[in-house]
Amino acid sequence: MPAKKNKVDLDKLEGEALLKEACKRIRAARELWKAHRNAACRGEREKAIVLYERLTPEQKAKVPEALRTWLRYRSEKYFGKGRKGNGAHS
Repeated sequence: MPAKKNKVDLDKLEGEALLKEACKRIRAARELWKAHRNAACRGEREKAIVLYERLTPEQKAKVPEALRTWLRYRSEKYFGKGRKGNGAHS
């Protein structure tokens, strides 16, 4: 039997734990994107965005710039509204 994963209740995170989890999710999404696992990346990116939007402006400033840039621009280019799963524009 595989080991049980520790499930984190994302709704209860606050402060530094929320910041840490948001950064972790953005990094995970970025790694999945680099590995061309777009479906998995899309799910992880959605979780990261939900967490990122809950951060205060001061906490958002603590997120490394490379992660913020990827989340806002690079990921929007590939996963934004109007994109289809097969790479065609709508």
